Amino acid sequence: MATIEKYTTKTGETRYMVRYRKPDHRQTKKRGFATKRDAEAYAATVEVQKLSGSYVSPTLGRIRVSQLADEWLDRKQIDLKPSSYKSIATAWHVHVKPYWGRKRLTDIDVGAVEAWIAEMRREVVDVDQDGNRVVTKKAAGATVVLRAYGVLAGLLDAAVKARRLSSNPARTPENLPRKQPKRRVYLNHSQVEALAAAAKYPTLIRFLAYTGLRWGEAIALRVEHLDLVRKRVEVAENAVQVEQVHHVGTPKSGEARVSAIPEFLVFELRALIDGRPPGALVFAGDNGGYLLRPKSERGWFDRAVIRSGVPTVTLHDLRHTAASLAISAGVNVKALQRMLGHASAAMTLDVYSDLFDDDLDAIGIALDQARSLATVPKMCPPDAQTGTSRT
Repeated sequence: MATIEKYTTKTGETRYMVRYRKPDHRQTKKRGFATKRDAEAYAATVEVQKLSGSYVSPTLGRIRVSQLADEWLDRKQIDLKPSSYKSIATAWHVHVKPYWGRKRLTDIDVGAVEAWIAEMRREVVDVDQDGNRVVTKKAAGATVVLRAYGVLAGLLDAAVKARRLSSNPARTPENLPRKQPKRRVYLNHSQVEALAAAAKYPTLIRFLAYTGLRWGEAIALRVEHLDLVRKRVEVAENAVQVEQVHHVGTPKSGEARVSAIPEFLVFELRALIDGRPPGALVFAGDNGGYLLRPKSERGWFDRAVIRSGVPTVTLHDLRHTAASLAISAGVNVKALQRMLGHASAAMTLDVYSDLFDDDLDAIGIALDQARSLATVPKMCPPDAQTGTSRT
């Protein structure tokens, strides 16, 4: 059992100290309690934690966040794909480490976390000598804030798992921003054709807009992945560009899938791969290697968008376009799920719920017809006495 001892500080103040044994039976102490009641409350809490198995030694939480981060980032580099790891490593070095790196785990509480989030979201404005408004610090966007917060919260989760903390103090902030969904643009058939005609790689544009493959999945395709007789494409690899280097792995879902190729694309693809060996890339760059993602504004894709006169779109909007065109053509949700490589049909419905407005119209029409049949009186009701219809 814990014992409470009174002592006097160098300044002459009375304080209380709790002596107790840790689960490994080694003795330790906690000093600095202003009242005996506070010391007794701490001692009781320790005993409950020991009995419930939730006790965490205070000394283990005294390491600095940066000491824990090195090992955590090493594990993430093994577990994550290169593009995902780069995002969290950047968030750590730019936003988390400068603020939290030198702080001890036990110094972190939810108030400090909320203050940090508020600081990231704050724009700092100054006025120059001419009285002009100058932004000296831009507010971080929701995506940046959420990613940085995710890194800190993940680090503290690891500390809890390692029994350096009893709970994660970063898991209940009230001022996290909400990430607004990006506006999607859907092209119609004519617009896809106009964009393809203006692009450096017309077959690639049509392929993306009619198969729904992601950019990395499309540029990783090899000749052996195409079955043009059956009009099928096997999506087995994903090439992710990190700076100027491509890292090849599995598709985003983690599993290979098979998708359909519209017949008009079969002829274009056959002409494109004619004479190439099975291992050659279908959409290769000028040097025969992986195609680099086009640069914004100065890249071939954005120039094609401007020349074609279609609405401003991104490469990923071509995937959304494929979903839109498929739904318009009557493709059912389960088939669309397989085409896009979503984990479930429910996910497909959640992502593209805005494309199913016609289904809501159909519900309204069906209910209206059902009500009409149920409530409209019969034109020739049966005779009350004979039970036969009047003519």
